[in-house]
Amino acid sequence: MSDTSLPHHQFDDCLWIRCANRGSFMNSPTLKSLAEEYMAQGGTCVVVDLEVCPGVDSTFMGTLAALARKLQAVGGRALVASPTQRARAAMEGLGLDMLMEIDPPHPFWESDVRVRREQLEETDGAAEDSNPLSETDRKRHVLEAHQTLRSMNAKNDETFGYVCETLEEGLRGQDGTGK
Repeated sequence: MSDTSLPHHQFDDCLWIRCANRGSFMNSPTLKSLAEEYMAQGGTCVVVDLEVCPGVDSTFMGTLAALARKLQAVGGRALVASPTQRARAAMEGLGLDMLMEIDPPHPFWESDVRVRREQLEETDGAAEDSNPLSETDRKRHVLEAHQTLRSMNAKNDETFGYVCETLEEGLRGQDGTGK
């Protein structure tokens, strides 16, 4: 399994995505595309399983936040299953707990979580890496994730303002306009 693999399975009640390694700028585009494809089919509940995920970076969290907002807009919801204390603290520190349920006390998957995770083992993760983003598209994705975080609250605005400005400047330089 590659570092960017996100085993997943569409159940009757949700799309279950398991972050098998670190949640990062490398696999967050896959998270986004899996969720958008599911939502395009009418899906409204996405569970991101972080049980074995050692950590999440700001791009991954910004992607989660944007996903939660999109789901809320259609009456849906995003949930996080089994985060480590470190991942939970990072998400709560940025305010993601205001957009999604992080490790709910009595989740709908409580009685069959092992069965769900076993079905993910059968999922072929190779397809996720078959269409990598260009460097420019990856920068745009990172910028979008950080703009989402920045828009969530004043603390995040201060924290990610410089990051967004730097990414915007880099993208302007790449497109040749210099503006």
